[in-house]
Amino acid sequence: MTQEETRAHLVATSEEFRRLVAQHAEYSQKLDALAARPYLSPEEQLEEVRIKKLKLRLKDQMQQMMDRHRAQQQPV
Repeated sequence: MTQEETRAHLVATSEEFRRLVAQHAEYSQKLDALAARPYLSPEEQLEEVRIKKLKLRLKDQMQQMMDRHRAQQQPV
């Protein structure tokens, strides 16, 4: 099963995975909005760094879930 197939399967079958994907997309939108600004205040710069860290954490969690799922699908 490819990574894309695993992701699609988890989106279809796992509420937790769907929640992580939705939150990851929300963080992406927030970062896009910040990137569109010509200048970021110091507070906005801190917020950007915070969101990037949270987004990366979510990506890691999604990858772990996909890795576990693929490991479970391997024939023994």
